Amino acid sequence: MALFNRKNNNAPSTPATVTPAVDPALAALTGDYTIDPAHSSIGFTVRHAMVTNVRGTFGEHEGSLKLDGSDPANSTASIDVRIASIDTGIADRDGHLVSGDFFDAEKFPLMTFRSTHAEQLGGDTYRVTGDLTIKDVTRPLSIDLEFNGSATDVYGNERVGFEGSADILRSDWGLTWNAALETGGVMVSDKVKLNFDISAIKSAAPQA
Repeated sequence: MALFNRKNNNAPSTPATVTPAVDPALAALTGDYTIDPAHSSIGFTVRHAMVTNVRGTFGEHEGSLKLDGSDPANSTASIDVRIASIDTGIADRDGHLVSGDFFDAEKFPLMTFRSTHAEQLGGDTYRVTGDLTIKDVTRPLSIDLEFNGSATDVYGNERVGFEGSADILRSDWGLTWNAALETGGVMVSDKVKLNFDISAIKSAAPQA
């Protein structure tokens, strides 16, 4: 099931004043959602020493989604990630990443994303564009997401799921520390892949 409406290119054209019918299943997704950190993951993959990948996650994050199933372009996303919760499996490496050489987590404790636009790319694939802030630098970022569907869990929570990724150059956000290798190249690649696996719970409708 697609989150965004799909156009039938074979259907006859309709006057501009006619509004296409909205799929009731899509319209039912409309509402405010809270990201469930216990069942979501925000992480990254980066090349190390030119030969292998290091993967990490941020254990503490929170966010919200506002979905509009009738007009998905009005949907929005907001995410806050606590930098000090970074986990690559090596404590010394994590300590270096939160230091002034990289994120400077004491001075800049959060990485944030605020969406500004959403669009369908095809099928259940969508692109959410917004502002990513790391340290004191804010730059635009587009995230390609796959809509995994919706379901009601055993506790009666209405959930939606998304997963996707985006490639960035860390130097664009002032993360420039590196070390040259004797064999050529550098210790840490500039290119970083951000990974998102999101489960969000629909908020209860306000009482009349």
